Amino acid sequence: MADIFVNKAPKELAVIPFYGTAAVFFLLLCILLFLSATKLTGHYFDPSILAIVHTAALGWGTMVIFGAAYQLLPVICERELFSTKLAFLSYLLLTIGTCGMIWSFWRFDMGWFMIISGICVVCSSYLYTFNLYQTTNDSNKSQVNQHFLLLSAFWLCFTTTVGLLLAINLRYRFIPQNHLDILKLHAHAGIAGWFLQLICGVGAKLIPMFLLGKSKKMRLLYAALILQNVGLILFLADGYFNPISLRMLMYATLIASGTACWLIYIIDTYKHRARKKVDMLMKHAGLSSLCLSLAFMFIPVLLLYPQTKWASLYGTLIFLGWITGIILGKTFKTLPFIIWNKRYKNLNGKIKIPMPKDLYHGGLIPYQYYLYLSTLLLTCAGIVLEQATLLQITGILWIIVSLVYGYNVFHVIFHKSRVTL
Repeated sequence: MADIFVNKAPKELAVIPFYGTAAVFFLLLCILLFLSATKLTGHYFDPSILAIVHTAALGWGTMVIFGAAYQLLPVICERELFSTKLAFLSYLLLTIGTCGMIWSFWRFDMGWFMIISGICVVCSSYLYTFNLYQTTNDSNKSQVNQHFLLLSAFWLCFTTTVGLLLAINLRYRFIPQNHLDILKLHAHAGIAGWFLQLICGVGAKLIPMFLLGKSKKMRLLYAALILQNVGLILFLADGYFNPISLRMLMYATLIASGTACWLIYIIDTYKHRARKKVDMLMKHAGLSSLCLSLAFMFIPVLLLYPQTKWASLYGTLIFLGWITGIILGKTFKTLPFIIWNKRYKNLNGKIKIPMPKDLYHGGLIPYQYYLYLSTLLLTCAGIVLEQATLLQITGILWIIVSLVYGYNVFHVIFHKSRVTL
């Protein structure tokens, strides 16, 4: 496994800042959840809710994904990353833009500071896409994983561009359609286009590697790619010209069917794995997939019942269940290899050295998993029952989860080599 990640590994500058900063944003997200506990079941167009969602989507989810993508692109494409400098520039722009947007949403100041912050995020997404395209374009092999990555990058650019236009629209109204309807399209382009397709593409490559498994049913991945994109395009086109209605279930079914194809591929890989024991980090991934499935099944409830708490529960399953679950599980499957490569690559085979899994506190992972699972369940219960006190308690628990995760992340990042020739 180590050899796969070591060959053509990117420089630390293209990866490490993303992981470290994302851990800080995760802590900030959890603090905001605690401070806004009484508003979590309210309308999603609340300043604090908007700040929380963009902290989760940009500072937490996208930040980690950028770092992981820059690390894994050489693995998927079997060539070096096109530009480390562009990767770091995308980091700076994403960090600056996200901080500005969180501040602006929290204060609900829709002025030029918000617009400039949005421009930074848009530029970051375009730099990421250009770097991705140049890396995959020079690859000798074209795989379905690359198609997932390229299309997800397109949807990222689409999502950030629409988001910027929405920010401008709050200051200088020019969009003829209802602002909240376009906001829903913006959100789902990010969820089903950027996050879903990126995770499917990377997961189809990484999960078989971690399980030492293989599936020959590649047609399932192509079906997933087509169904997800067709469903999303139809949803956006219909939703732009018509009000959101039960008709949207048809498009959600297409996207869900594509995701089911991907899950069947992963299950087939699991059945044909050589590594029979599944560790705690992979259980995070399993829980993440369960949350995604529940979110899909919950869509009819959103369309039939207008109560705001159901929208909050849906968002919780997406951001705190699906996306957070996959990040908590995959961080310590990927990050240690970059540090190991820098500290021990030249010593490999010469003397006894630690393995990548020895760079983090493995004993903390079970605590992280069960604390995360119980906190997620309590959060969902608090939203359904509309119990502000319970949500405040879960806010404290989320902070503890973020501290445990952050401690392990920085323990890996600041690892010092203790062996020499």
